[in-house]
Amino acid sequence: MHSLTPSYLDSISLTTKQASAIQTLGEYCGKQQLYAQQTPQILDDLKTAAMIESVVSSNRLEGITAAPDRIEALMLRPTAAAGRSEEEIAGYRDALEELHGNSSQFPINENTLLHFHDMINRYTAGLGGRWKRHDNVILERYRDAAGRIHERIRFRPVPAAETPSAIAQFVGAYDRAIYHDRREPLVIIPLTILDFLCIHPFDDGNGRCSRLLMLLLLYHFGYEVGRYISLERVIEQSKETYYETLEASSRNWHQGKHDPHPWLNYSWGVLIAAYKEFEDRVGTIQTARGSKTERVRSAVLRRLGEFAISDIQRDCPTVSRDMIRVVLNQMREEGVVELHGKGRGARWSRVKG
Repeated sequence: MHSLTPSYLDSISLTTKQASAIQTLGEYCGKQQLYAQQTPQILDDLKTAAMIESVVSSNRLEGITAAPDRIEALMLRPTAAAGRSEEEIAGYRDALEELHGNSSQFPINENTLLHFHDMINRYTAGLGGRWKRHDNVILERYRDAAGRIHERIRFRPVPAAETPSAIAQFVGAYDRAIYHDRREPLVIIPLTILDFLCIHPFDDGNGRCSRLLMLLLLYHFGYEVGRYISLERVIEQSKETYYETLEASSRNWHQGKHDPHPWLNYSWGVLIAAYKEFEDRVGTIQTARGSKTERVRSAVLRRLGEFAISDIQRDCPTVSRDMIRVVLNQMREEGVVELHGKGRGARWSRVKG
């Protein structure tokens, strides 16, 4: 599509800093085999935590939420979804599990896109696996000084009637860029996601599908950090920048005169942040030789706001709740964390220094 045509790609000039980001990501990718040689139990812990965070964050970015205990039940044991939000969370869970387990079996084509859209809507009857039937717009909601809520149009995607042909061109342009022209995947992947979001091919679920597509593309080229660190969570933590750079790079997209650099920089930044966190966590684990106490401490110190014991348990699923409570009490005595409330509603947070 517009970002993947040969003439447009030829026009992109990268700065020294951008070339350095690509090189850094290549180096991180090369280290993955070393990481994979760590204790399998530790990597399983990271996978489990990343899976839960990805499902929660990708849905929460779209305003889809559920109670923490229900999310835990949906993720960790067979549980029937109750209500629309839980159905969508369960659908994303299933799609992510399939993607993690069989990414090499899914080429980038129309059927793959429709399949994953069908997966995220598998518990919501009648919505999945078909292109949009209505024209849509990307809206921003904001509150003015008087507290009134307003809306403005950030972007007008491809009309519904043109979506099937736009997707066909999108797939063809991707194939040519990667397999014929052999362009740099770390340039093509963010631009593919940008074009997908600008086409906005579904009535609902475009954001979630774009993040599944991002993971699939990265896995195809060996960038597998998303198995261990939730890229969706990194995006959620920087969501203001996510929306700002997406808007900046989609401006004039229909005319093929858009600026790709804000989106490229943001996308590479998300990946570098994830790889840095992965390396930090694996390094901590190596130093601590897998100590359960150190794993809990590391999980606590990564938390940015308030958290519950169940949050730490999701990060360290092989550590008992009682053990986590012991470590938290030790850290409270050291003045590292503090407790808010009592009983099931109790929350913890790091002491601000």
